[in-house]
Amino acid sequence: MLGSTHGTLTTDFRARVVACGEEPHAAVVSLPTASARGGLDVSGRPLHLTVPDLDRFFRPRSVAVVGASDAEGRPNTGITRQLIAWAERVGARLHPVHPTRRTVFGHACFPSVAEIPEPVDLAVLLVADPLPVIEELGEAKVPFAVAFASGFAETGEAGAAAQARLAAAVERSGLRLLGPNTNLNAFEKFQEDLEGPAIALITQSGHQGRPLHALQELGIRLSHWAPTGNEADLETADFLAYFAQLPEVGAIACYVEGLKDGRSFLLAADRAARAKVPVVAVKVGRTEAGARTAASHTGKLTGADQVVDAAMRQFGVIRVNGLDELQDTAALLARARPPQAEGVAVYSISGGTGAHFADLATAAGLALPALSPEKQAELHTWIPEYLNVANPIDNGGHPVGDWRGRKIIDAILADPSVGVLICPITGPFPPMSDRLAQDLADAAEATDKLVCVIWGSPVGTEEAYRTTLLGSSRLATFRTFGNCVTAVKAYLDHHRFTDRYRSPFEDAPRTPSPSFRKAQGLLRPGQQLSEHAAKQLLRAYGIRVPREQLVTSAAAAVRAAGPVGYPVVMKASGPRLTHKTELGLVKVGLTSASQVRDAYRELTDIARYEAVDLDGILVCQMIDRGVEMMVGVTHDALFGPTVTVGLGGVLVEVLHDAAVRVPPFGEQQARDMLGELRGRALLEGVRGGPPVDVDALVEVVLRVQRMALELGDDLTELDINPLVVLGRGQGAVALDALAVCR
Repeated sequence: MLGSTHGTLTTDFRARVVACGEEPHAAVVSLPTASARGGLDVSGRPLHLTVPDLDRFFRPRSVAVVGASDAEGRPNTGITRQLIAWAERVGARLHPVHPTRRTVFGHACFPSVAEIPEPVDLAVLLVADPLPVIEELGEAKVPFAVAFASGFAETGEAGAAAQARLAAAVERSGLRLLGPNTNLNAFEKFQEDLEGPAIALITQSGHQGRPLHALQELGIRLSHWAPTGNEADLETADFLAYFAQLPEVGAIACYVEGLKDGRSFLLAADRAARAKVPVVAVKVGRTEAGARTAASHTGKLTGADQVVDAAMRQFGVIRVNGLDELQDTAALLARARPPQAEGVAVYSISGGTGAHFADLATAAGLALPALSPEKQAELHTWIPEYLNVANPIDNGGHPVGDWRGRKIIDAILADPSVGVLICPITGPFPPMSDRLAQDLADAAEATDKLVCVIWGSPVGTEEAYRTTLLGSSRLATFRTFGNCVTAVKAYLDHHRFTDRYRSPFEDAPRTPSPSFRKAQGLLRPGQQLSEHAAKQLLRAYGIRVPREQLVTSAAAAVRAAGPVGYPVVMKASGPRLTHKTELGLVKVGLTSASQVRDAYRELTDIARYEAVDLDGILVCQMIDRGVEMMVGVTHDALFGPTVTVGLGGVLVEVLHDAAVRVPPFGEQQARDMLGELRGRALLEGVRGGPPVDVDALVEVVLRVQRMALELGDDLTELDINPLVVLGRGQGAVALDALAVCR
């Protein structure tokens, strides 16, 4: 098997030879990316991704193996032998390169790449230090190279510096490099007798792709494998964008430890979404422990997991939790035709099995529509009257053993509300299970609807499973209930998402708005703005704030209260002042001049005692009806500015009920954010309360996004909390705001 050679380091060519193993752990340092090119948005970030032409990488005409060896006992010898076999399979001419050898395995050997008498498409570097070779490859106009060597960013600071030097040399040379710290998975042998859409695989850790490579044994076609390693140059995004444009690729499966460049990843995911190619990913780092492990393993930022999760969902990347889910979900999505309906029908020979699966499916959000009375009457033609056939459908067992079995399956699939038929077979019970498996396989061949089978036997050697179910190119076969539910949910979600998908980069703002020019004069570099100044920033972007005046005397406070309108709220305002309520620096419900005068004195006394630097006291309009929300901006190390919306007031700290998006995004994504909130029912009205102005809330989210895009790094944090959303048609008002400038 390719990529399985292990050994010790030896002196072979220019430096020590790296013993490339099956599992050199991927490690990536955060380096400037050169892959994103094209137009820029208003914040100067790319709107397009230039996709490298990797055809010559995967199907080269000529390959140079630098450091090739045929000396027994050397690790390079086994690798060279495997590369020769791979070159023969893809029809490439292989040229060994070594300064002291004349031949390697019968192939003429050259002292340098420059002396090879034809252009080289791909150079495979079997050297411990690839840096000295890069300049030579650039001069020879070699477009692609692979570096297996380890000892770079995965080893710490010194290794990261060495990787930075390697990346800089690669950029100067003009070639594209896979690695370092990668392996031979890109040169795997794929079965060529399998048909249908294929899975293309991207892994940062070579061993983690093994289960998907083994899918070929179950009849699932694989077309490519990109083991990205440390990603000094070529990264996950490059391969994702390339695979998304290949007609033979039905799905892309990824194992991601860390993203080199968040923006490039989103641009690549956008390309896949526009092409309607499903992307399924395991992204490690969901927990604090997992994130620490990933960081030490990859030598780069993992990224705040909530942001990564939201960004993937925003661009249609299906995130799963394990390799078993990755293989089952990718296999289903690669092969299944688009759904004709979203309804799921569960069909079994046991009422208990059907009820169990129906619970799992419903909890996951799958729709199990009740079949029509006419359809139920038809099914009772073959199924006893005392059994339930509404959905789930219980046949009692006996009908599957004769001619009735196929008629039942066909009748269910003919129902227009049913887009997916799932049949759990919890264990083998020949001959009935054999007949049922065959009927399902035959029915799957005759329909455009998705037919799924769960073979629950722990043995897996049964003829019905190995031959009938796995031998069908149309059936989707699973071994567990959970994986089936995950895959079917992903299948329906993917097609629903791509059917309505519009690239947010198409409409991303390219020039600043008039609001931007107003806002620039309000920013204070290196400072947190006072509430009054932060609200001026919101006003510049058309976000409504209460009527208010900033005053510096009790008499001025009384004069301001009249035009603001009683009752009023009074609050201390000053830079670096965040928790006003805890300090007693907020007074609400003031209804008279005397209360306003007393409140002013009390607020200024507290401010002096607490050593709070004030720019004045705000006399504000009091708004006490509506739903309190929060909308904010933070900066993520991978993706840049992000926009968050959630329940406001103290609830955001207690419940952590918030949704995140990475700009740019459109109105539908803003509405989707609200739909993700556990407390979304508050917006619709509860306990007789009226629904609130959701349209106004969405408009605020979009205006805050514009702020995030235009002000970029100059606005490091924005927190509007609470944003009171009033009744339908009445708008939304930002009662408080915090803004921090770079």
